[in-house]
Amino acid sequence: MKNIICIISVLIMFACNKPENVKVSHLLPPIYPDYIDVAIPVNVAPLNFLMRNEPEKMVVMIKGKNDSITVCGSQKLSIPLQKWKLLLAKEQGDNLRIRVTARLKGEWIQYKPFFWHVKSDSINSYLSYRLIEPGYEVWNKIQLVERNVESFDERVIADNNLTDGSCMNCHIYGNQNASLSMFHIRGKLGGTILNRNGKLRKINTRAKGMISNAVYDNFHPGGRFAVFSTNIIIPELHAYRSERLEVYDTASDLVVLDFDKNKVITQPVIADPNAFETFPVFSADGKWIYYCVAKAVPLPDSIKSLKYNICRVSFDAFKGVIGSQVDTIWNSRKMGGSVCHLKTSPDGKFLLYTVADYGTFPIWHREADLQMMNLQTGEIDSLKVVNGPNSDSYHSWSSNSRWFVFASKRDDGIYGKPYFCYIDSSGKAYKPFVLPQSDPAVYDDMLKSFNIPELSKGPTPFDAADIEQVYWNQKLEQINFY
Repeated sequence: MKNIICIISVLIMFACNKPENVKVSHLLPPIYPDYIDVAIPVNVAPLNFLMRNEPEKMVVMIKGKNDSITVCGSQKLSIPLQKWKLLLAKEQGDNLRIRVTARLKGEWIQYKPFFWHVKSDSINSYLSYRLIEPGYEVWNKIQLVERNVESFDERVIADNNLTDGSCMNCHIYGNQNASLSMFHIRGKLGGTILNRNGKLRKINTRAKGMISNAVYDNFHPGGRFAVFSTNIIIPELHAYRSERLEVYDTASDLVVLDFDKNKVITQPVIADPNAFETFPVFSADGKWIYYCVAKAVPLPDSIKSLKYNICRVSFDAFKGVIGSQVDTIWNSRKMGGSVCHLKTSPDGKFLLYTVADYGTFPIWHREADLQMMNLQTGEIDSLKVVNGPNSDSYHSWSSNSRWFVFASKRDDGIYGKPYFCYIDSSGKAYKPFVLPQSDPAVYDDMLKSFNIPELSKGPTPFDAADIEQVYWNQKLEQINFY
């Protein structure tokens, strides 16, 4: 029986290309992106790849327990979408074996096979990100883009060429719900754009007495509240030869905004003038606010002494009250490094964050890595299988807590790309993979970073034209302190 299957496989392969002889290699094929032995969701788009050694032709057999497909090409593999979807549906929970045979300089080489582990846990179907040139203090064109993870469809949901060239940042969702989201547009007619209850609002998030407008933010699970940092942010080119850019706060506090009443709630323990508080997030049940905090030091001279801890404070959504007792759950003196970009998993089990040697802006820190804390046991996973040689930073969870996406500069240290990682029910992490593209050469040719990747269960109910109208024509709402 095995011989019959082998003969059939060879006949299918030869139907694409009829090599005279095949040399068997013990090496893995030099494919890009690196999709070798990765865990993938059952609903992901085809993992198209190219061969770095530029073969004249190649034949790729993708085989599971129940079915298989064979795809022919030259230097690039382009898997038909419908055949791919049918294959994944049949093979979910099992492995796909990928065998690449390629012709180089007239000689056919069959490479060592590798595997794709098809997880039956789906990932949220949509991903948004900010496309931005990886510059320092200036920018040219910024777009917020929404991509369907199950296909290659994408659309622009905000474009700063339509909003007077204003900076746009921090597009986030509440509960991975596309009907609850917000982002900031800076500039003379800007504000925080809130998408909630089927309505777009433009809000001035700086009340009298606050040090700045809202910067980093996160929704309460109920959707009525959001927690924000307010920061005075300074970007500067670095004095250290090994570094590119440093971004730091000279002042920062936390506030909670009540969207129903347009009121700001605060508490002295999260607005200490002798400390820098930032990157706040709610717990999955909404009863806690986790955030990063560092003791204020003279800046920029003492930048390498700026180390952030992880703390938490209680929040009562019924009363709209922030607690007064602060707990430290990650101490920079004991653990080493500095923490930023907190994200709690929707199931309440994990806290995902970035650790760098110092500071609060890790995207230019090559040593920046992801870590994950089990909130039930306190155990910390260094995620060695996930992290690359360059910055791994901003991340967000899928709604089932089985996947997260993060921005990685592992390829070249300059351009960030969205990578997906599977976390099984025991908390084990698997090797991540980059967002698939219809043309796998896109990442070689693209001169923009995929910044702040965020997952959502559906498409946002607005587009760039709607945001243009809100920016130019909608009145700015004002918030006030309680």
